[in-house]
Amino acid sequence: MKFNWNKKYNTIAVYAFIVVSLSIIFYNIISKLESFAGKLNEIMGIFQPFIIGFIIAYLLNFILKFYENKVFKMRGLNKVKKSSIRGLGILLSYITAGIILYVFMQFVLPQLIESVRGLINDIPRYVKELTIIVDTQLQEMNINQEYMTLISEKFAEITNWVIQLLTNVLPIVGNAVMSIASSIWNIVLGIIISIYLLMDKEKFFGLGKKVVTSLFNEKHTTIILDLANRTNLTFGKFIGGKIVDSLIIGILTFIILAIFKMPYVLLISVIIGITNIIPFFGPFIGAIPSAIIILFVSPIQALWFLVIVLVIQQVDGNIIGPKILGDSIGISAFWILFAILVAGKLFGLVGMIIGVPMFAVIYSIIKDIIESRLRYKGLPTETNNYMD
Repeated sequence: MKFNWNKKYNTIAVYAFIVVSLSIIFYNIISKLESFAGKLNEIMGIFQPFIIGFIIAYLLNFILKFYENKVFKMRGLNKVKKSSIRGLGILLSYITAGIILYVFMQFVLPQLIESVRGLINDIPRYVKELTIIVDTQLQEMNINQEYMTLISEKFAEITNWVIQLLTNVLPIVGNAVMSIASSIWNIVLGIIISIYLLMDKEKFFGLGKKVVTSLFNEKHTTIILDLANRTNLTFGKFIGGKIVDSLIIGILTFIILAIFKMPYVLLISVIIGITNIIPFFGPFIGAIPSAIIILFVSPIQALWFLVIVLVIQQVDGNIIGPKILGDSIGISAFWILFAILVAGKLFGLVGMIIGVPMFAVIYSIIKDIIESRLRYKGLPTETNNYMD
């Protein structure tokens, strides 16, 4: 029996059934949130190798495209069999990633661990010296004894918090390493899966397009494929650009701090470089703990460090960032801040990183819908026309 969608009450009944069903599902999820979260984690654990494989393939695809679109074309390999070029490109991509990882593990990681260990060992001496300096300055200022006591108590609280924070760094790093080590088999499987994904990525794209085309009409198929392409471009430009930008900022920070003979140069440069991946808040997240570390050694150097970071971030925000990222986001600073706060609250650090491109895609969809409806009504689409 053919269902007549044109009948008003049939359509209302179907939509009502869908709304009620979704409401029941939503209520069950909320009322049993812990159980649902446990099941979700269990499912995520099952699919962990595939998730790891997809992430590895997505990141290495930037390197693979560089070899295929830049290096191989310059070498005149256009006439070589496509599968052979793809295999060579994947091999070189993994070799490149392996070299980067080896250099980090061999030269950077040991110095990072040594810097953290040395910092923790030197904390008591730094605290003692800083406390003497603060007490001396307070006594010279002839502050009322009541205020002196209050300031000393607050300073002691801040010092204890910093000590606790820095003391917990090594256990956190150790737990992260142990977590990675315990997932070593999933990582191996993820690497194997990523090879298959990269080898036949066009086939997987074609398969997805085939499924969408079979399920939806031409109009909806075009919309879905356009959305998928837009999402891929937004995430690709943002993540790839941010990684390159953060690497440049990390190296630039290392050079400048080395020139100014700052303490813990490598450790602080890595912190600044990694946190720079987070839009808007990244520089502050990296600069504050780094300034506290330097503060224990020299308050003057800590002040100079903040000035240096401010200058570097101005250079990054006005010169380096726009050159690399361009207009890959397409949203204002307000919406960037909104996306980071909301996604960070929901998904933590990962949300702060992917929240901006994710919101940019959602923003572009809503913008297209609104402008399409305005054009249908014969109204202007520019926001300036509605600012009276």
